[in-house]
Amino acid sequence: QVQLVESGGGLVQPGGSLRLSCAASGSIFSIRPMGWYRQAPGKQRELVATAPSSSNTNYADSVKGRFTISRDNAKNTVYLQMNSLKPEDTAVYYCNACVRRTTVEAPRCDYWGQGTQVTVSS
Repeated sequence: QVQLVESGGGLVQPGGSLRLSCAASGSIFSIRPMGWYRQAPGKQRELVATAPSSSNTNYADSVKGRFTISRDNAKNTVYLQMNSLKPEDTAVYYCNACVRRTTVEAPRCDYWGQGTQVTVSS
């Protein structure tokens, strides 16, 4: 079994910063893309940022220049540094990972964390 555990959400004022962490554990041979998604009330879940590898990152236009995704492969952990936060960044943030559990199994990309609430409000 594979588990993703997120941490780091909370309440922050506009312009503030937060850092989210997501650690994967369990039966893991390798992890390729890891990423962050978010879902605001009444809206669909949307991509925030992905890191197929430590040197390859992608961002939604709405967060470019403000958010930074990074990963520590030795710890099977992905981070999301969020700066200059805006009220529209308020959402539940979910970690996602594509995990290969053994050398013979194909990777599965349906591993999700439980979600962590980020609220940006004065």
